[in-house]
Amino acid sequence: MSQLQTELQPNDEPNETRMDIDTAPSPKPPPFTDRRRPNPEGRRASSVPAKRQKLIEPRIGYVYDEEMLLHSCVAPDGHPEQPSRITRIYNALLTSSVLAQMKRIPARAVERDEALLVHSEVLWDKVMAIAAMGEQELADSAPYYTDLSLYVHPMTPHSARMSCGGVIEATLAVARGQMKKTFAIVRPPGHHSEPDEHMGFCFFNNVAVAARVVQQLTHIKKILILDWDVHHGNGTQRAFYDDPSVLYISLHRYENGTYYPNGPFGAMTSSGDGPGQGFSVNIPWPNAGMGDGDYLHAFEHIVMPIAMEFAPELVIISAGFDAAQGDDLGECEVSPGGYAHMTHMLSGLADGKLVVALEGGYSLDAISRSALAVAKVLLGEAPPQLDPLVASVEATETVFQVAMHQSQFWKTLNPKKIEPREDIEEISFSIPELLKAHRQEYLFRTHDMLAVPFASTALEDRFSSQVACTADIMDNETLVVFIHEFGNLRAELGSALTCDLHLEHSYLVDYSKKMIEWVKQQQYALLDVNVYPKPFQTSTLRGKTPKDDYSGELMVYLWDNYIQLTDARKIILIGHGPGCQALMHLLNNRTVGLMRLVKGVIQVVGNWNVPATPVDNTELRKWYWKHSAVFLPRGHRLFANPKPFKKHGKLHEADEPQPIRLLLKAFDRIVTYIPQMLNDTFAPN
Repeated sequence: MSQLQTELQPNDEPNETRMDIDTAPSPKPPPFTDRRRPNPEGRRASSVPAKRQKLIEPRIGYVYDEEMLLHSCVAPDGHPEQPSRITRIYNALLTSSVLAQMKRIPARAVERDEALLVHSEVLWDKVMAIAAMGEQELADSAPYYTDLSLYVHPMTPHSARMSCGGVIEATLAVARGQMKKTFAIVRPPGHHSEPDEHMGFCFFNNVAVAARVVQQLTHIKKILILDWDVHHGNGTQRAFYDDPSVLYISLHRYENGTYYPNGPFGAMTSSGDGPGQGFSVNIPWPNAGMGDGDYLHAFEHIVMPIAMEFAPELVIISAGFDAAQGDDLGECEVSPGGYAHMTHMLSGLADGKLVVALEGGYSLDAISRSALAVAKVLLGEAPPQLDPLVASVEATETVFQVAMHQSQFWKTLNPKKIEPREDIEEISFSIPELLKAHRQEYLFRTHDMLAVPFASTALEDRFSSQVACTADIMDNETLVVFIHEFGNLRAELGSALTCDLHLEHSYLVDYSKKMIEWVKQQQYALLDVNVYPKPFQTSTLRGKTPKDDYSGELMVYLWDNYIQLTDARKIILIGHGPGCQALMHLLNNRTVGLMRLVKGVIQVVGNWNVPATPVDNTELRKWYWKHSAVFLPRGHRLFANPKPFKKHGKLHEADEPQPIRLLLKAFDRIVTYIPQMLNDTFAPN
């Protein structure tokens, strides 16, 4: 691929590579690799034969070529995307002695078959046709290109090809292990260029094409593209929208789709299609002025957790510096130190294999300072210390909403840990708190039920007003313990983009009301327990409670301090939805006393994992099979097994796919089974 042939020596330092200069051309690997021009720097001749000359070369590379300056705007007022963008960066790195510690990687023009890995033939031909335009044709076409946020010059195709080819070479050098990290100082940028259209100062999508070439020519297949340009990289996201091998994460100004490139594609809900669902992650800032605290908050709670779960083999940064302090186009406040910290965090992924490819950035001072800070981190310098950072209200709310949406795809995200309530907590009420208050009032007013107090502070904090009992709980011979979720909030949204709530068309659906009314009509005592609606977790199926879920602990507490102290000698346990997990925790931890008093267990599970009795408790397993009825929706995966597992209890199928309606569908059978269980006439069949 290069005139440099790597030869590691036993005594080499870990961060160095010993190379031989070889004037003979290297073999041509298929299909894209032997296309770079000879050494453009004109390496100084040596009296020592080339094949025997040993040099210590750095493992950090950069790409820069003056042929990218040929694309320029001849208009009198110029253009923000000007050639001096990369010359200022190059000179800043040169005068700071950064380039002396880096290896220059020759740039070359992208080939047609490489570009077609991402772009259509129509786009390729359209860009190439610019080179043949005369002065009048260029002038006549100016309005067309202006509508696409472009300007063109006869040398535009060549500069665009050099920019794209330069990013390819920088990326291949890292992917092949010739360089640890690289910085592609290139223009024109690329992340707005879509497969079928050039736009937004961009002609070819440099990063997208480089990623595809790397996947074609090397063993690397899983690639993370992190785009911190202030504009959404619509072209890059479009190129990989249905591809799970490339994770695209973008932090950008969005402003409800009114900021360039406009439209809903940069929204947080735009998260991939088909097999690529969840592999597009948008963090859309609602306004200008976002700074270090906001970006690093997003990195800590969204970017890095998802990136580590994805575990990329290579990281590419679409490094636009138009969110930098002083950039009038981006109007944000990210400091050079902020960019350094983000680079440092990303350097910890993919065994340090990192490519930084320039995108936007239009303040020459800001772009050069920011690029220098990034380059120093690539060389191994620690990022500078920042003043204490606090994310803005807008950022914390955005990050929380992104976490809520993306948590359906990524297990590492926990939205509850970053719920932005701190600044208004003293005057706010959460929806669960309002539901608890409503339910407490409803049970008291309708059924004369009172809240059960707790001696445990932890349980009181989490479940206060969520456990209620009838007045006869201590002396009624028959007790029904009903463990269920809150209910479901049905809401009408004015817009999926803004989540505007039409309160007049929203209501609470509580499927437990019908069960409570029936229990009261039968004159049974009732202990009603509400738990938060959390999915079942493997750790809870063997009697272990997750650290963030006390519902199992709650049931053991209620058994020890209330249930077994009553006069009840016939007890029915009913679990609904997430309540089933807490019920099974109770069975596993109070087996002996429970089997003596409990006459039946009913579980209305839904599509969750079905709780199982432990393998080492055969006595409980036999008892549970005889005394249980577990209701599942038609099509649940357990029904695919021709021989049911007794550890799950006796399974009953209900013709209702929606878990929240399953209780109503199974209600008639449940109220038939309960008297049979109480009279010891229930047979599981």
